[in-house]
Amino acid sequence: MAELKSKFLQVYAVLKSELLNDSAFEFTDDSRHWIDRMLDYNVPGGKLNRGLSVVESYKLLKLEKELTDDEFFLASSLGWCIEWLQAYFLVLDDIMDSSHTRRGQPCWFRLPKVGMIAVNDGIILRNHISRILKKHFKGKPYYVDLLDLFNEVEFQTTHGQMIDLITTFVGEKDLSKYSLNLHRRIVEYKTGYYSFYLPVACALLMFGDNLESHGNVKGILLEMGTYFQVQDDYLDCFGDPKEIGKIGTDIEDFKCSWLVVKALELCNEDQKQILNENYGKQDPACVAKVKELYKELKIQDVYLEYERTRYEKITNSIEAHPSKEVQAVLKSFLAKIYKRHK
Repeated sequence: MAELKSKFLQVYAVLKSELLNDSAFEFTDDSRHWIDRMLDYNVPGGKLNRGLSVVESYKLLKLEKELTDDEFFLASSLGWCIEWLQAYFLVLDDIMDSSHTRRGQPCWFRLPKVGMIAVNDGIILRNHISRILKKHFKGKPYYVDLLDLFNEVEFQTTHGQMIDLITTFVGEKDLSKYSLNLHRRIVEYKTGYYSFYLPVACALLMFGDNLESHGNVKGILLEMGTYFQVQDDYLDCFGDPKEIGKIGTDIEDFKCSWLVVKALELCNEDQKQILNENYGKQDPACVAKVKELYKELKIQDVYLEYERTRYEKITNSIEAHPSKEVQAVLKSFLAKIYKRHK
């Protein structure tokens, strides 16, 4: 894995160099230096799971055959396009949420001399994807499908973000708006499409497959995306901050979390009152009361049962898929997230 990551990062260096020397713009030293620093700060700093998944998925579709240098470069370039997309979302997301840190360092817009220039940087990050695709895929039969795929996923993700923002931040704090259906829609559109479906769809297109011929693959991956987010919601409350690398704030932030939705389904009127009075408050005593109520309602047991049944359902759906290669791709995704602790 370390060797794969190191080769993957070499492709980042090539793509960055191409973008810094793009002939469509007359760079000054200052502007080139700005983009160079902005990219290094925002693009390669995460776990790179989404990007690496394209390479791993493509290799599984090729029955584990060694990839040629050209295949590796192209699969990695598509992986980096997803990492660029993620960077674009996060740079703007941090501004909207007034966040302070991201990946253990100050958010890009919090840096001296950056501020709201970060909005334009976010737009530049999105534009870079089109430049990478044009340079390396324009002659490919699946070029238009790739452009369409990235446009479609961006549309879905930004609309998922909108539902999340208007539910969490607009108007009175009203828990009666929260339901499993709302949670699913936020999760599916905000996270599922770009984190789970997009890497596999990129690999399938590069492999020469028509995405429409794999109808249920999208459904299975979106199910996994929802399962992944439910785990995230659970870990935000019950995970060990040392393991997950952050202190959860879903309760304080009035998030439409799976835990609060389940609690609303299970609680009586008195317990509902406790939730209404304490959920979404910054006071640690209020947070403690919500967590106490979760324990009273045995939400941890409800989660473990959800995890068991969801894993079974997803596994059965995967095994029903006619292609063994596609099954292998989907199983590798599921193995990465099943019973994770961080």
